[in-house]
Amino acid sequence: QVQLVESGGGSVQAGGSLRLSCAASGSIFSINFMGWHRQAPGKQRELVATITSGGSTNYADSVKGRFTISRDNAKNTVYLQMNSLKREDTAVYYCAAVVRIRTESKYQDYWGQGTQVTVSS
Repeated sequence: QVQLVESGGGSVQAGGSLRLSCAASGSIFSINFMGWHRQAPGKQRELVATITSGGSTNYADSVKGRFTISRDNAKNTVYLQMNSLKREDTAVYYCAAVVRIRTESKYQDYWGQGTQVTVSS
């Protein structure tokens, strides 16, 4: 009932920048948290950044000062601006949202398909 469509992934050299976007669509009543996770080869998926409906943000220590999460509530879209990218940022990045659909009162977690970010030196 809810789809998250991601864009902006790709390949970049170390020190470069990318901007990821994720738009939620479907029978959405409201969205609480939105955020980004990533999973590198051979590693567990980890939290990158989250943002509440009110704009409060949280970042993994590894990306603080380099990444910025933001959202457009009117468009149900979350962004991740990634600057000063490092090789260790290489991973599949997943968009996530905690969504209440129109027909139910509870919130459910939804995930995007993932987008590859590759940082080379």
